Amino acid sequence: MVNHDVLLGQNNSAALGRIQPVVLDRNHNLVIAQNHGLEMGQAHEQDTRLGQGQDNQGDADHEYDEQENGLSMEMEEKPDHDIQDVHLLVGSSELDMSDHNELVAVSESQELDENMELTVIQHDDMGMDSMHDMDFHQSLVVTPAHILQQRTLAISPSYELHVGQEFSDVKACRRALRDCAIALHFEMQTIKSDKTRFTARCASEECPWRIHAAKLPGVPTFTIRTINDSHTCGGISHLGHQQASVQWVASSVEQSLRENPNCKPKEILEEIHRVHGITLSYKQAWRGKERIMAAMRGSFEEGYRLLPQYCEQVKRTNPGSIASVYGNPTDNCFQRLFISFQASIYGFLNACRPLLGLDRTFLKSKYLGTLLLATGFDGDGGLFPLAFGVVDEENDDNWMWFLSELHNLLEVNTENMPRLTILSDRQKGIVDGVEANFPTAFHGFCMRHLSESFRKEFNNALLVNLLWDAAHALTVIEFEAKILEIEEISQDAAYWIRRIPSRLWATAYFEGTRFGHLTANIVESLNTWILEASGLPIIQMMECIRRQLMTWFNERRETSMQWTSILVPSAERRVAEALERARTYQVLRANEAEFEVISHEGTNIVDIRNRCCLCRGWQLYGLPCAHAVAALLSCRQNVHRFTESCFTVATYRKAYSQTIHPIPDKTLWTELSEGDPTGSKSVEMIIHPPKSLRPPGRPRKKRVRAEDRGQVKRVVHCSRCNQTGHFRTTCAAPV
Repeated sequence: MVNHDVLLGQNNSAALGRIQPVVLDRNHNLVIAQNHGLEMGQAHEQDTRLGQGQDNQGDADHEYDEQENGLSMEMEEKPDHDIQDVHLLVGSSELDMSDHNELVAVSESQELDENMELTVIQHDDMGMDSMHDMDFHQSLVVTPAHILQQRTLAISPSYELHVGQEFSDVKACRRALRDCAIALHFEMQTIKSDKTRFTARCASEECPWRIHAAKLPGVPTFTIRTINDSHTCGGISHLGHQQASVQWVASSVEQSLRENPNCKPKEILEEIHRVHGITLSYKQAWRGKERIMAAMRGSFEEGYRLLPQYCEQVKRTNPGSIASVYGNPTDNCFQRLFISFQASIYGFLNACRPLLGLDRTFLKSKYLGTLLLATGFDGDGGLFPLAFGVVDEENDDNWMWFLSELHNLLEVNTENMPRLTILSDRQKGIVDGVEANFPTAFHGFCMRHLSESFRKEFNNALLVNLLWDAAHALTVIEFEAKILEIEEISQDAAYWIRRIPSRLWATAYFEGTRFGHLTANIVESLNTWILEASGLPIIQMMECIRRQLMTWFNERRETSMQWTSILVPSAERRVAEALERARTYQVLRANEAEFEVISHEGTNIVDIRNRCCLCRGWQLYGLPCAHAVAALLSCRQNVHRFTESCFTVATYRKAYSQTIHPIPDKTLWTELSEGDPTGSKSVEMIIHPPKSLRPPGRPRKKRVRAEDRGQVKRVVHCSRCNQTGHFRTTCAAPV
């Protein structure tokens, strides 16, 4: 007897005599095309089988390799009979190759549907001695990817239990029995379970299934002593499973979570239902994920305990950085953390605009807390995070402490403290802190917070847009015109606005230099990653922030090296637009520095010595306005020389010239700290978690965004009272 193998594997070609490949198309048709040959020889009857771990009495050995995702077929040649049919056995389905070379599947006396039909398509180049006589001389390899998409051919691990079967310990024994119960869809009730024995039976009272395992003497190994493996209960009829515990969920999705930590509980539920046919609650999936994430990233309590060591590592790996942690003097519970990297300090003081935004976001972790942020702006308008603080709660004292730390780091690192412009929501704690630590700073409202409060009060998109127009107005005349428009729509809204001093928010009255920035906009701009980080343990959160900064510094440094212009791209665009408008202006020169510029908008006076224009655009944005550009061009001056230095590419590169260095894994901190005598004392401090836990309930993941400048929003109209801002169904006007 001569044996010939037909092997269906992955990433293999099909070799059949002459050169024609065998391909499974998306409808599961078996196609024999060019590049592999098919020789038709003498008549032989061949029995071809695709095994699923089945035993064969003859020479064919059926195996399925899950790791290779291949399908193996072994053919047994029987020379005593004429070849008329070729049979393929796939799982429990038998495929017959008839005289017309068609493969037909039969599964439990049922024919496969049309999508599972496998046909051999004849090719003109196929060498045949006889239409019905086929002799396979070589291995046939067919990629089964499309078959796997239609129905599951993956073979589960063997869940057969037998007397004498051994497990490494009692936990492994319990796990194996639990997995067996889940896979075979019956529930198991534990009768006895201790260090030396384990006994369980089927949860159905009438079912005789029962198992007993015991520990072998002298070793932790457990072995099955007795088992009655027959079931009469028919399995469970509900969608859940008693053995599908949180720990089982965790172990089932551990590998997936290690590959994709952002996998959501809903996706975990779908995966478990697809693989195991079990429907679980959202809470089980969430708790299972939390258990694995805690094992991967460490516990929240460990994060607070390791904070002193983390601060030492920040200062060791990034010399010149500031990192300090403070606990409550009475019980050493966490109170405050302040971190600022040397690269950020250097870049802000030497290359950024003298503008700071203050903001905060609440932590979404196990313990309550607030992340405080102080952020500058680079020459291209990008956020430039300067310092971070974590406090147990947001209050006036903690804001005063944070601004005091901010003042100290700026004072230590520069001889001349810049006169800052600070933007915030101007709550009492921030106002007091700014006045105490930055008495000369211009402190204005962040328009995002102001417009949000205005929207909540009046809920009218048209009024909100007019408020933004008033804030952007460069002159007092333009500002007052917008306020009058608001007053025509709602006198209450105009009164609400006039109660807030215009010098704190309106560009026309603001005394500081904001360079066009009306909002701090920190948390919204960092929304993509800061909110995810705020749910991590405190060290993991700070590491997420550090890694993001490290990446930003490197990417922006490399990007700026490709720039060939004098100014950063955003400044170049503004200057180009001003140049285009300036070509139509008429310029009259009064002396070497003063010019009169006439345009269709009116007449403006430009002083190139003091870098100011009557329209106030040059002073407020730091770049020459169209009137200034026209004056500079008339006297053949280089426009780029009259821009603020922070807008130049050279200054931008200086902002990101320093590097934020990585911090080693926490397993190495003790070893690395042994050679540093200065850090040993602070490392001895033990910080406990804050006493305030997160309240029950699902935290809000996405912050409500403020009205975007320039975005046209639909104005709703009430058909009952003819007012805007609400519908008829919500109208509160008297009848």
